Amino acid sequence: MQNFKSPKVAAIIVFCLLFFQLSIAQDTSETLPEVGTTQKIGDVILIALPAASLGTSFIIGDYDGAWQFTKGLILTGAVTYGLKFGINKQRPDMSNDNSFPSGHTSTVFHSAGFVHRRYGFKYSIPAYALAGFTAASRIDSKKHDILDVIAGAAIGLGSNLLFTTEYQQEHMQLTFSSGDGNYLLGYTYSF
Repeated sequence: MQNFKSPKVAAIIVFCLLFFQLSIAQDTSETLPEVGTTQKIGDVILIALPAASLGTSFIIGDYDGAWQFTKGLILTGAVTYGLKFGINKQRPDMSNDNSFPSGHTSTVFHSAGFVHRRYGFKYSIPAYALAGFTAASRIDSKKHDILDVIAGAAIGLGSNLLFTTEYQQEHMQLTFSSGDGNYLLGYTYSF
């Protein structure tokens, strides 16, 4: 399917996957550990970064990109949770046995990698910073160790290699020039 005709379907699929991931990530042990601010921020980024990545594709009318993002996220989730339930590694806080790999990390690195591969590195810098923070928050909250987050990042970034192509912007151009303390930002759209 080259042209994705229904962006609403992509959005629904992505938000269902994120809801599934968040519901599975909830701690099911009898004694719930205290959730800190860093972990809460990481949980917010888990939803916000994929939503922003997909939303940006919709805003600029890149429906093929939205479909590529959705396929990559489905693969990321399938590989991540297949490994989680197949390996059953104990979490560092001993709350359950779903430690390897980090689902939060795989999801946010998929989003950051998508922005990088589809739209370019300069647009992905904030996304990588947020993804790195989320990975660190999972280690800080003792939900994962370094191996878990490295594996999650590799899965998320790797899924983009299969589905994501560079965005062709032949009809749009963003320019910036400066000189003598003056700055000019321009946007050109060719019909």
